Amino acid sequence: MKIKKNIAVSETGFVFDPTGGESYSINGVGQEIIALLKEDKSPEEISSIMTQEYEIDAASFEKYFYDFMGMLRQFQLIEEDE
Repeated sequence: MKIKKNIAVSETGFVFDPTGGESYSINGVGQEIIALLKEDKSPEEISSIMTQEYEIDAASFEKYFYDFMGMLRQFQLIEEDE
């Protein structure tokens, strides 16, 4: 899974999709996840990084991560791996 290349993310947490002209607001954790996805990190790598940075267990983060990814998928902001 990758964030589409044309998606812009501001430092204040706004995500802009120039294709449809839509913008979305995300929190700091969402911003970090998007930044890691743009670095081509795997879900496992992202989980490891985030559970070390925040006081959250892997199972709780995994649920949050896949919920967040579902939202990105719903708004068509990600490209699925082939």
